[in-house]
Amino acid sequence: METEKLYYQDPYLTAFTARVLSCEKSKSGWAVVLDRTAFYPEGGGQPADHGTLGAVQVTDVHETKGVIFHTCDGPVEIGTQVAGAVDWLRRFDHMQQHCGEHMLSYAFYKLFGAHNVGFHMSADMVGIDLDKEVDWQQALQAERFTNRQIQEDRPITTKLVPAEEAAKMNLRKFNDKLTGILRIVSVEGSDSCTCCGTHPTSSGMVGLVKIFKVEKHKEGSRVSFLCGREALERVEQYMLAALDASNLLSIKETELPDGIARLQQEKKELSERLTECTGKLLEYRIAEMQAHPTATKAGHKKFVFLEPDMMPKEAKALAKRLGEIPESFSAIFYRNGERLNYMFLATDGAELSCQQVIRTVNEAFGGRGGGRPESCQGSAACPEDWQAKAEALMSVL
Repeated sequence: METEKLYYQDPYLTAFTARVLSCEKSKSGWAVVLDRTAFYPEGGGQPADHGTLGAVQVTDVHETKGVIFHTCDGPVEIGTQVAGAVDWLRRFDHMQQHCGEHMLSYAFYKLFGAHNVGFHMSADMVGIDLDKEVDWQQALQAERFTNRQIQEDRPITTKLVPAEEAAKMNLRKFNDKLTGILRIVSVEGSDSCTCCGTHPTSSGMVGLVKIFKVEKHKEGSRVSFLCGREALERVEQYMLAALDASNLLSIKETELPDGIARLQQEKKELSERLTECTGKLLEYRIAEMQAHPTATKAGHKKFVFLEPDMMPKEAKALAKRLGEIPESFSAIFYRNGERLNYMFLATDGAELSCQQVIRTVNEAFGGRGGGRPESCQGSAACPEDWQAKAEALMSVL
């Protein structure tokens, strides 16, 4: 026996009673079947309702061949009457998002001939995939069109019609593979299409539609947006973030792009100056080491750098400079975040294999790495005593 679908009779129904037909243990809890339900099962891109059945929580709902299964965190007694309560905030959010998606899809279709070929509703964003590319100006035009129709508070109706009749209707989209009785959701003077989801009774209850991202997707575009309460909350988050940023920069919110561009330019100039100063400092340290040289057991020059805070870019530049010193062996150990990185170089005539060195270092630090006889590099989790350990390893070479 199919479950009676109360959510189609009244999408605003949140409290109901029903008889428990079955209750079986499942992988994710208990699968409960009722003779009727106001819980909407996941389908058509719309997530399932949550709520309670008596004292247990309903964490998921799905439909199989007309039977609706409620996934609960505990059992309910078969044959008893149970009180169901739908989480209205979650349900209404889904109704706003789903109905807004219909209306926004209609706007892209009406204005630009773009068809909706994909619908995604996640926990923090709604997305539609269009079969042609649209730009930001077109997206904003579609957004304004949709919000005008929302503000006009147009009636929304649903009806059941045979597939043969639906194929002759002026629908935004129709799958000719559908058979049987189909459910048509229509916004007066606007969108009309087949849909199994729950919708409000008028467009005004969607509240608003706000697009947050437009990006190329396959041969078309993906448009990410939110509707109603969730859109308003996201706009508030962005507004407060913009306000904080403008206060930090002592500029108006509308001047943020120019302010960020100035900061990026200043950062670039400071980075270039820092690189120059760091290079000069390293040249000085190399000169000091050459003035007071240490040597390998074979009598060749040895340079060991133990850097508590160095960027990979700086380490690479240092290695390049050390590689210009003939008959020398160089070791660079540097901490970058939680990692200890190390590099070894042996220039012509140094008579020391970097591969042998890195095997010893990898074993000592539990790291990984390798390379050629003249050049190796690796990394490991950085212990507190890394400098003393590295110095001891390099002193015996």
